[in-house]
Amino acid sequence: MSDSCNVSSSCSTCPSAASCETAQKPPVDEGNQYSNVKNVIAVMSGKGGVGKSSVAALLASHLRKAGYKVGVLDADITGPSIPKMFGTEKKLAGNPDGIIPPKTKSGIKVMSINLFLENENDPVVWRGPIIGNAIQQFWTDVLWGELDYLIVDLPPGTGDAPLTVMQSLPLKGVVIVSSPQDLAMMVVKKAIKMVQIMDKPILGLIENMAYVECPDCGKKIYIFGESKAQELADELNVSFLGSLPINPDISELCDAGKIEDYESDLFKRAVETITKKG
Repeated sequence: MSDSCNVSSSCSTCPSAASCETAQKPPVDEGNQYSNVKNVIAVMSGKGGVGKSSVAALLASHLRKAGYKVGVLDADITGPSIPKMFGTEKKLAGNPDGIIPPKTKSGIKVMSINLFLENENDPVVWRGPIIGNAIQQFWTDVLWGELDYLIVDLPPGTGDAPLTVMQSLPLKGVVIVSSPQDLAMMVVKKAIKMVQIMDKPILGLIENMAYVECPDCGKKIYIFGESKAQELADELNVSFLGSLPINPDISELCDAGKIEDYESDLFKRAVETITKKG
């Protein structure tokens, strides 16, 4: 709690605790004895609708293709999409030690609230503290085993869920996702500043839906305006990992639960950059 603070309650209930330099920070939870996760990486956008979950899934998939042991923690409790993308329909199993996450066809371990639901279309109507507790349990109660990388798909915004991940999990870094619109970039800047306030490394910025490539002539059509991602990365002093086009193939593979079939040079390069930093 800062010297100028006049709130009589503890730091945990103070609305300024995340940005207060002298606030009592909650300890990072190292998980359980049956999990050995070497690197935890969050994927964040701040803005909804920019394809953050697709980027998280593609990053996990290409890490797996590079030979790493990978898991995905779907921290978007009220809007989970990771199981659908990977075609993971198997319900959860467990033992007295914890929850056993199902694997995708390539061996990626997945944990999501949708794996608990009777019907994938059922809504999860929970308040922030319960959402935070669920995310923590996905970390502490799941038997992740040996993983080189755990990708955490964060929900939009800078509220309870991202705060829980940044305070409670041993993050090695954050990948930021944006799209070309000025509105999206404005909100993404908020996410980047939150990461900086929380003193977590930013591993890079990926621009999604940057352009459409004409199937006849190959010309790039910037339907949301010219890319400003490199400018944004330079302004905020973060690495620019590349621009991903609008590609119907990605949508079709996500809908079919076959996102692991997609091959991307951008993500191959991103994996090289991120693993070198790790």
